[in-house]
Amino acid sequence: MDPDPADVAWDLLVSGPANARQSVLLLPGGLVPARLYAEVMAEPALARTRLVAATLPGHCGTAPVEDFTIGTLARHTARLADEQAVDVVMGYSMGATVAAEMVATGAFTGPAVLVGISLSPADEPAFFRALCRLGDLLGPLPSAALLKLMGPFSKGMRVPPERRAELLGELRNNDPHTVRRILRGYLDHLGAYEQPAVRLCAAGVPAWVVHAEKGDGGLTAEERHTLEACPHATVVTIPGTSFFLPNEEPRQIAEVVAEALAVAGAGPDPG
Repeated sequence: MDPDPADVAWDLLVSGPANARQSVLLLPGGLVPARLYAEVMAEPALARTRLVAATLPGHCGTAPVEDFTIGTLARHTARLADEQAVDVVMGYSMGATVAAEMVATGAFTGPAVLVGISLSPADEPAFFRALCRLGDLLGPLPSAALLKLMGPFSKGMRVPPERRAELLGELRNNDPHTVRRILRGYLDHLGAYEQPAVRLCAAGVPAWVVHAEKGDGGLTAEERHTLEACPHATVVTIPGTSFFLPNEEPRQIAEVVAEALAVAGAGPDPG
């Protein structure tokens, strides 16, 4: 049975004109809040667009859902997209995985911008995959260790110190027991399909797959070849190194979203 959208108490951050002709749903990565998108939401390229950022259920201390399979999260999120009447969905990291599942299942048929997405286990670092699996043996301890590691890992983030402190404070709101369930659902999904890039292309939905040249993961050679050959997909590689694209490269991310909005074709914004 499909989940009831009333079961989710969404933590939303909304910006832009209430009467905007176009809207975008922004899904942050795992364990981070809607406020991750503050830099993107401030970009002039999206000033006339209604932007709705939504913390994924159970992340950053929000109320958990009945299970953390990507399929369940995608069904909840597709209903939110319908309720908010959005033209484009954008996701980052785990949020991009949720957005891709919405597209692949036909739950959302508008353009999708998938930033820093992993399509298969090979796209994630080996240490991360091992840490996720250790939860089966050690319960919430590996998840607690991951949360502690995010502090040192984020020191290279190209944002003001106060902004980094804000995001780390939000990260500490995560419950290790819930994080364990989130990570297991995520990793299980990455291994669920033999050809995930083919599955994404087969949806027939315009999709932009965005990665930094280095830092935020990437695609296997086969996945990249499939998507570059897909008539509906655009593969975007942002030069340089970035581990946190929405925060460090907001202008370029906003420009890709604006391109997706143009394809959505909802017409000019009201003056």
